[in-house]
Amino acid sequence: MFLNTILLALRSIRRNLLRSFLTILGIVIGVSAVITMVTLGNGATAVVQAQISSLGTNLLQVRPGQRLSFGGGGGAGTASFKEADAEAIASQIGGVQAVAPEGRASAIVVANGRNWSTSVTGSTNAWLRTNNWTLAAGRQFDEGELQAGSAVCIIGETVRRELFDAGNAVGEHLRVKQFSCEVVGVLASKGQAAMGNDQDDVVLIPLHTLQRRVTGNRRVATLLVSMKDDADSETLKVSLTQLLRERRKLADTDEDNFNVLDTKQLAETMSGTTKVMTTLLGAVAAVSLLVGGIGIMNIMLVSVTERTREIGLRLAIGALEREVLLQFLIESTVLSTLGGLIGIVLAAGASILLAQIMQVPYMFNPSINLMSFFFSAGIGMLFGYFPARRAAQLDPIEALRHE
Repeated sequence: MFLNTILLALRSIRRNLLRSFLTILGIVIGVSAVITMVTLGNGATAVVQAQISSLGTNLLQVRPGQRLSFGGGGGAGTASFKEADAEAIASQIGGVQAVAPEGRASAIVVANGRNWSTSVTGSTNAWLRTNNWTLAAGRQFDEGELQAGSAVCIIGETVRRELFDAGNAVGEHLRVKQFSCEVVGVLASKGQAAMGNDQDDVVLIPLHTLQRRVTGNRRVATLLVSMKDDADSETLKVSLTQLLRERRKLADTDEDNFNVLDTKQLAETMSGTTKVMTTLLGAVAAVSLLVGGIGIMNIMLVSVTERTREIGLRLAIGALEREVLLQFLIESTVLSTLGGLIGIVLAAGASILLAQIMQVPYMFNPSINLMSFFFSAGIGMLFGYFPARRAAQLDPIEALRHE
């Protein structure tokens, strides 16, 4: 009986094929929109996590100023750090893997008759470890070059491409402001950071070289502290804060005139934000599922009116009310289920296409696909129940008299 009822429902849907398709259009749009939004949101979250992890593993960024600044320095009038602060952190705090003092300046670099505006960073070899950098070619600075402030540099992939095209930059020379430096290494490409800046657009020189030939002062804008894998970040941050307060001669009542940014916490915060936005967009898209359910209920009510005599005839020859109810309930459920299946197929195609356009990974999520499918079937049962009950409760005599 159940199989026979399903066949009757399919026959009725096929009899009004165009109307049936228009009926399930809301379900199709709703299911495809929900799955596409969630899939793209998951891909965007993965990109954000990868970009933040490229900043460095277990990395703390310490900057002068009471408020966090992403410009690489502190507020006006705030005392900067010293190279000795980095040495003290490395020697006095347990759980520290590497500490890199960092200074930055913007400059125009020139080579091969070309010029390029870039960020010049002064630091030590520890800068490569704290920021998860690897060399695509060349070598690091040697100890003599670091101490003497030699005119040597390591360049990012963007600078290499803009100044040297596809050629080998190692051994070549480029001019930074008024001095010429030898390129001793090229950094492996990282691409864009989470904030949208190009991480490969950088020229790394020894810290003493930056201080003597570029900025003209001994200020250190940032301390990069890389923690060991088994280190407790909260304990290390407390020890780091206490040490810097002592070195900066702050009284117990004074507020910290520096801030510590944990990239792990930043990754969790930004990932949480993208997940909330994904959930919000998915919820907005799910509204069209309810609209589709209302459309199914509307069409089923029209169908009951059109088939009143058919219903009366079935009831008159012995069909039970529950059989009539089941027939119309199955029709609405089949309609919404077909809509769900079509929506899943369309969502897969749209997600793959949009992921390529947005340059985010396509991350198939079986749970959201199954949930959308069962939810669409549930919508059909929910909104189809009232028309089905109305059909089942028709008086056979009045139904046969219906014109």
